[in-house]
Amino acid sequence: MSMTQQGGPAVTTPPAPGPKETDGRTARRPLALRLLARPEVGVFLGAVAVFVFFLIAAPAVRQGSSMATVLYQSSTIGIMALPVALLMIGGEFDLSSGVAVITSALTASMISYQLTMNVWVGVIVALFASLGVGAFNGWMVVRTGLPSFLVTLGTFLILQGVNLAVTKSITGNVATDDISNMEGFDQAKKLFASSFDVGGVEVKITVVWWLVFAALATWVLLRTKYGNWIFAVGGNKDSARAVGVPVSFTKITLFMTVGFGAWFLGMHQLFSFNTVQSGEGVGQELIYIAAAVIGGCLLTGGYGSAIGPVFGAFMFGMVNQGIVYAGWNPDWFKAFLGVMLLGAVLINLWVSRTATRR
Repeated sequence: MSMTQQGGPAVTTPPAPGPKETDGRTARRPLALRLLARPEVGVFLGAVAVFVFFLIAAPAVRQGSSMATVLYQSSTIGIMALPVALLMIGGEFDLSSGVAVITSALTASMISYQLTMNVWVGVIVALFASLGVGAFNGWMVVRTGLPSFLVTLGTFLILQGVNLAVTKSITGNVATDDISNMEGFDQAKKLFASSFDVGGVEVKITVVWWLVFAALATWVLLRTKYGNWIFAVGGNKDSARAVGVPVSFTKITLFMTVGFGAWFLGMHQLFSFNTVQSGEGVGQELIYIAAAVIGGCLLTGGYGSAIGPVFGAFMFGMVNQGIVYAGWNPDWFKAFLGVMLLGAVLINLWVSRTATRR
């Protein structure tokens, strides 16, 4: 006769503690890989390297006035590189951004001078004109489905021709008239083109605006619903539309943001020099795009930051002025830019592959 022992539930001895198993999806990546996943890390290291290089090669860079000049050059690129970068994150390009700066300045100057109005009237009209150009670009891209490269290339050619033809027909010259004696000029100059003293060094107001715009763009990208929309439409617009993202609105407003940047920089140029050359601005769009690419924005969209283009613009300003302070032939500037651009593309490719590697 067999007997069965009855009692409480059996106690199972827990297995010996050991390393937690992961399937690769839940594994926490090392800190180095997480840092490399940030789009601005590569350009930050590059900017530090360029800065140190010119500190050694061009001792004049170490002076406060020289650094103020470098920052000024960087700000005139960076103010436009920021909205261009946002547009690229949204998956689009704008090849008309360079000449759009001149269009804005020409509009404000000629409206003010030819109609003998307060310069603020010209400034406001130029703002609406710049926003209108951006809205047109965005609307054409959304409605036709054409690549933004082609649409904005057409706008680039139109604006370039209009800038020259209208300026010559109205002023009889390739440049606008001097507006420095007109009402409201001094107030507008304080906003767009003034300077202030820091420790005996004169710093341009554009440096402050550049950093303010960078902080605002960073907040929009990382802390707002609109920032999520930008990444979504740049990553996959069809998927974004399927989950309720207003793709058309996002793209059009991104183009209008580029228009706003063109207006602001155009006002700076106008109130810095009192007059505008109608043939300028050609080629600057490539500088803005290159600063964004060097700053970590992918050409395919859906990836990037607002901080990266800040460092990208700083690298441009550093090289531009560093070559001069080093006493080298300034004709090498474009060669340096080409090397930086290719280097940045290769670094971004390596970073993206390393960051996604398990």
